[in-house]
Amino acid sequence: MMRGSILPGALALALHLGAAIVFALLLDGYSHHEFPLALLGAQGVSRALAFNLCAFVLPGMLAMVAMWRLRSALPADARWSARIGVQLMTLAGIAFAAQGLLPLDPGDVGAASNGLHALAWTLWWIAGTSGAALLAWAAPARPVRLVAAVVSIAVPLLALPSWPGALAAFAPRAAFVAWLLWVALAPRLSRA
Repeated sequence: MMRGSILPGALALALHLGAAIVFALLLDGYSHHEFPLALLGAQGVSRALAFNLCAFVLPGMLAMVAMWRLRSALPADARWSARIGVQLMTLAGIAFAAQGLLPLDPGDVGAASNGLHALAWTLWWIAGTSGAALLAWAAPARPVRLVAAVVSIAVPLLALPSWPGALAAFAPRAAFVAWLLWVALAPRLSRA
């Protein structure tokens, strides 16, 4: 793959979306309107390991690769904030993967594994949002700055609030998709 290739990010997005669709169809009684996405990978759920690998671990690692490559593609005179922004986006990829390595325990709301999963989720959106904000401020290419600005606003708006009804289930999914779409497009935008 060439430097700046969208392939790792596009594959991450496709894997995540495909896993969300396929594994939801395979689990009787699961509804995207009612349950969190991470429930498909929760302890005791059939095919949880496969879901976690396809929805979180592999996409997170691919996002990390995409962002590391973007860092390598930065010009030698790139501002320090752009470099830190890409490193934070790389950390967000690791945290995204960690969500699949730290599955929920639906049988015990107070379980340590639930806290660790929530920690990975929180680290993901904070690192991803902070990285995007720094890139919005300092990336060398204008298209990267514009899209990064949108992501730095959209992800926390979708990830944080308590949305009413079905929006409570769809907002975090939209945050995942917005971030993964950004990961897929950032290398292409950096060449614009």
